[in-house]
Amino acid sequence: MKKLLFLLSFSVLAFAQKRPVTHEDIWLMKRISDPVASPDGRSIVFSMHEPDYDAAKQSEDLWVALTDGSVPPRRLTFTKAPETGVAWSPDGTRIAFVTKREEDIVAQVYVLPMNGGEAQRITHVHSAAANPKWRPDGNAILFESEFDPIAAARKERKSTARVYDAMPVRFWNAWLDERKPHIFVQELREGAHALDVLKGSKLAESAGFAGLFTAAGRQTLHAVWAPDGNAIVFAANVNRNEMMTAEGESDLFVVPAAGGEPRQLTPKGQRYSKPRFSPKGDALFAVQERRAVPSGRLYSLTRLVRFPWPEAASSGAMPVVMTEGWDRSVTGFAISHDGQTVYIEAEDDGFDQLFKTPAQAAPGSPVERLFKVERGGYSDVIPVAGGLVAMFQTAIQPPEIVRLNVEAGTHSMLTGFNADKVAQLDAPPPVHFWFAAKNGKRIHNILFLPPQFDPNKRYPLVVFPHGGPNSMSKDGFSTRWNSYLLASPGYVVLETNYTGSTGFGEKFADDIEKDVLRGPAEEILEAIVEAVHRYPYIDEHRQAAAGASYGGYLMNWFNGHTNQFKCIVNHAGAINNESQYGVNDGGWDRELRMGGAIWEKNGQWNDQSPIRYSGSFNTPTLITDGELDYRVPISESMTTFKILQRRKVPSRLVIFPDEGHWILKGENSRKHMEEVLAWLQRYL
Repeated sequence: MKKLLFLLSFSVLAFAQKRPVTHEDIWLMKRISDPVASPDGRSIVFSMHEPDYDAAKQSEDLWVALTDGSVPPRRLTFTKAPETGVAWSPDGTRIAFVTKREEDIVAQVYVLPMNGGEAQRITHVHSAAANPKWRPDGNAILFESEFDPIAAARKERKSTARVYDAMPVRFWNAWLDERKPHIFVQELREGAHALDVLKGSKLAESAGFAGLFTAAGRQTLHAVWAPDGNAIVFAANVNRNEMMTAEGESDLFVVPAAGGEPRQLTPKGQRYSKPRFSPKGDALFAVQERRAVPSGRLYSLTRLVRFPWPEAASSGAMPVVMTEGWDRSVTGFAISHDGQTVYIEAEDDGFDQLFKTPAQAAPGSPVERLFKVERGGYSDVIPVAGGLVAMFQTAIQPPEIVRLNVEAGTHSMLTGFNADKVAQLDAPPPVHFWFAAKNGKRIHNILFLPPQFDPNKRYPLVVFPHGGPNSMSKDGFSTRWNSYLLASPGYVVLETNYTGSTGFGEKFADDIEKDVLRGPAEEILEAIVEAVHRYPYIDEHRQAAAGASYGGYLMNWFNGHTNQFKCIVNHAGAINNESQYGVNDGGWDRELRMGGAIWEKNGQWNDQSPIRYSGSFNTPTLITDGELDYRVPISESMTTFKILQRRKVPSRLVIFPDEGHWILKGENSRKHMEEVLAWLQRYL
């Protein structure tokens, strides 16, 4: 009895000691990424970032964990430079990775023996190396690096002018130049030099050739070895220079490992990426995204496709679209060791969930959910010895590696680097609810509750729609806009998956393209009414709205159409469809969305441009932006601020000269959220 009382008192004390989330909590949590399993599935190497507000004190090292969880994870490397892009050798005795050691000018590929010893540099290229992959025999590594056709001339230049003959000129946060990604092969023998596999090919020298852009603005070719080690398969954009007159297209190619002219594997008219071979080498898998012409939809699901191999290399066989009848996007996939099953990651009804389908599935074959997710979400699923591991996260817990118990629908933690910190934080489980909008659609929503939540009290409401717009609000961790940090002063945060959100079907996501602001905004306002009706702890008389990117675009729309918010926070939000089209990094796709060429001024160019309604702007607004943002350039934020000042509406402009579309640096991030929370507090 005494023991029971002690445990009860301890649990009450532990609960009482929970505290609200701070920016320091969120920012300083350790962050795991890029888990890669050994060939035998018994070990997994991952990168762990240990952040600090002082960038010089940050570290990112490699760790290894056993997939059975029998011993704690251990650190493999102890260096200042980040180490990423891990690849296991076929025999499991070594790993390759990319880092920039003290003697390196740019990042290089290193090889580390797993039984002990120092990592050895194996590449000596002038541009940074990335994405190493072992040849099946273990005697060579391919990697990607930039090729600069005017490297010599660039050194002799006296002018800093940038000269372009075709779009694009910049992407995300960076200006583009003549450099393009190439594939190199490094033999692992004394005196061997890296071979540029694409050098001199017509494809690589064509004006439209480019890598596939990542969300961070980098280019990659997704290069992988063919099963026999004599060829390489990769993905590439083929018409980048036509971005103002045609949709972008990416295709799969195969090229001899000794160099030569790549041959296109995929039929024209689609976008392909993420090639991966089956363990037996009898099939090539990839994801396919369809273009608006002729599909008729601007938004396309990413579908899983399969090519027979080596038939596809010789005859150009058509792909089998394995998930043709499944109304969800494949965000990632992994193939079982026996080659019989493909595990799929997908956004689904507000959660990141896991699925499976037979590797030889025909079009229309069922895709089976592994188990229903009701808290957090899973990604990076990996088959290992005796089962599966994945990454699991919630809005309060960064991704950690877990071992799945599929039958029970649960997991056990293989890592828990942030467990002690998370246990201290007062973060009530989020509340999910659906409602039927006036347009007949079922709309999913999430409420994040404040610390020390008491359902008998009444709390201000902060509405936070996601950006994108083709994205999804979910119970996921973020350092940029953390849901619990927004709720920490004592607010209920409402996140609505309006029309255009992913994870609810292809049509639902595509429907926003012909109604870019009005429809989604009305759904969000209806969601507020529904939330207030369902949950008496929400104070309908104290509401604020905050949004970033597309969410910021919505904030400008709200400011011209409703006075119900006490204040607005607008990060990187467009205000003028015409001016944003002129200076951002997009192309012809904007004309498809708006309903015609910009000079025609029909469709949505005027009707759904927030600036046309700025004569009604009356809500106090905080505007924040990065000066290096080329997705929603700073001129949009300046215009919003100027109009608010002209109308004598309380407004504040916060600009970060060294940031882009996202505020990513520690002290800048802290300052940004200080400004956001102070603005909300001032009016709520």
